[in-house]
Amino acid sequence: LLVSKDLGKHLLEVEDLLQKHGLLEADISAQTERVQALNAAALKFSELEGYQPCDPQIICNRVNHVQTCLEELEELAAKRRKELEDSRQLWTFFQEMEEAEAWIREKEKILAAKTCGRDLSSVVTLTNKHKTMLGELGNRRALLHQTMKKGEKILAKKSFSSVGIQEKMREVCLRWKKLEEVTGLHQQRLEDALNFFQFSAETDDLVAWLQDTYRIVSSDDFGHDDYSTQALLRKHRAVVEEVEKHRTSVLSLRKQLALLAPDHRQGVDVQIRVVEVEQLYGEVAEVAVLRTQWLQDALAVYRMFSEVHACEVWVDEKEQWLEKMEVPEELDEVEVVQHRFESLDQEMNSVMGRILDVNQVVQQLVDGGHPSSDEVRSCQDHLNSRWNRVVELVENKKGQLSSVLKIQNFLLEC
Repeated sequence: LLVSKDLGKHLLEVEDLLQKHGLLEADISAQTERVQALNAAALKFSELEGYQPCDPQIICNRVNHVQTCLEELEELAAKRRKELEDSRQLWTFFQEMEEAEAWIREKEKILAAKTCGRDLSSVVTLTNKHKTMLGELGNRRALLHQTMKKGEKILAKKSFSSVGIQEKMREVCLRWKKLEEVTGLHQQRLEDALNFFQFSAETDDLVAWLQDTYRIVSSDDFGHDDYSTQALLRKHRAVVEEVEKHRTSVLSLRKQLALLAPDHRQGVDVQIRVVEVEQLYGEVAEVAVLRTQWLQDALAVYRMFSEVHACEVWVDEKEQWLEKMEVPEELDEVEVVQHRFESLDQEMNSVMGRILDVNQVVQQLVDGGHPSSDEVRSCQDHLNSRWNRVVELVENKKGQLSSVLKIQNFLLEC
């Protein structure tokens, strides 16, 4: 049993042989105690004085022979155990290598069947799964490294033929290297797809924002009075600021496109998409500028109307006063009226400045092709006509006062 050359042909068989060998070692251990007891009893016969049933030398030789046989048996048992343990190490190595190969084949099939997703959500899901696989790859790499060390130790012992061991190690190493290359390529494809779909999503978001903004800046609501127009202008200025902030995003689209993988950036659809975004942004920016001008013109019109109304209120008041005023004949009363006209001249100078400002605003609006040019011009003409009427009344009243003053002065001299 101990000199058997059967070291097993696979791990389970070696384990079975080791178990049987353990039983044999236990039997040898039990017999060792029995042999030692018998040897001790036999040696007592070699020490007897007087009558000796056997030659003491024969007893000693017999005891030594039995002891030597027992020691040889123990050495054979130890040698047999070492051989079986070496065999277990070998077949454990081969089994671990086969498990590694099976794991590699499984992952190769998975990677061969994997796609890169059709949208951002699916790519993110696949990327997370790939990260999990990378973790498994790292753990398996550590296990394979340990198995390779076991193989190197077996080779160092030179207990078995190195050809099969080296061949298996080389084969698994090559397959592992190929798996890591395929894994790296798939990871790069996922990263390329992720970058592309993120770029597409950001572009779609930008297009949606530009379309919403275009609807806002192309609105025909310019307010119905000074207050509402000012509120719209404040909101529009905030929109214009946002449009300007998005300019960088639009300008960076081509740089982002250049960073995509060739398969993605060379697509006609994505290039057309970038051009569409640039054109849409240009339209939004252009319409935003026009709306700013339209709102400012509307505000100018409403302020002009407000100023015209204020001037006409003053004109109405003075016109009624002038029409009702009668030039007195007494000198004291004439001087009082004359002082009033002096104050009126100051007011007229102030109002005249406001009317000139109105005329200037009207001219700017007309020259700028404002859609309400006719209405504005009509309002201007009406105000100027009212103003000329007041000026005419003032001149008439001043003429009457001058005549009365001349008569009064003449009478005083007389």
